[in-house]
Amino acid sequence: MIRAVICDDETASLAIIRYLIESEGLPIEIVGTASNGQSGLELIQKEEPDLAFLDIQMPKMDGFEVLKKLKGSKTKVIFITVYNTFAYAQKSLRLGACDIIEKPIDVSSLRDSIVRAIGWNFTDSETLNRALHHIYLHYSQALTLNELAEAACCTPSHLSHLFRQHFDMPVLSYIHKIRIAKAAQLLREGASVQDAAWQTGYTSMNHFYKYFKLYQGVTPAAYRRVRSTE
Repeated sequence: MIRAVICDDETASLAIIRYLIESEGLPIEIVGTASNGQSGLELIQKEEPDLAFLDIQMPKMDGFEVLKKLKGSKTKVIFITVYNTFAYAQKSLRLGACDIIEKPIDVSSLRDSIVRAIGWNFTDSETLNRALHHIYLHYSQALTLNELAEAACCTPSHLSHLFRQHFDMPVLSYIHKIRIAKAAQLLREGASVQDAAWQTGYTSMNHFYKYFKLYQGVTPAAYRRVRSTE
């Protein structure tokens, strides 16, 4: 599990990043947040996370200064900014940042940025990371345990053990969780319930409703109605 912190003086940005990570089903644990550069630096030095999301413009100390003081740290940094100018991008890369994301943040740019920063190394198991990579690329297909085990270069029983050890759930339950997270995203973006089901690999609407309610707590139709009024 990747450990991450978020440093941003905007409460909404903190909430959005946390929400997008959780809604994507990414195996990332947010171990702390900070609302200014000084407390962000102290948080990173204390927690030593794998990944840090840093707003560039923060009170007390900007993101660039925080990164300078983290020289030698193993923490991967992704900058967040309203002003994604060429000069900002140049300075970010020169200081050693992995990427820069422009606000307002969307799920695709966040996911792509995380992958650029850490690859698919979400866990300390290379075998499990290979399986996760395969799931995220092919979640809309009819995945089987044997197929995933082959992609991960291990036996089905060993892969099952790794998923229970790291995520406390069977492999197929994890796949359903990812599919439903993707379906919820599609519904938020205006897709119909049927389209959301088809695009995430569900050919049976009964199964789609069953798993959607299991992981989201409401039916797809109810979820879509609520989100459309927000």
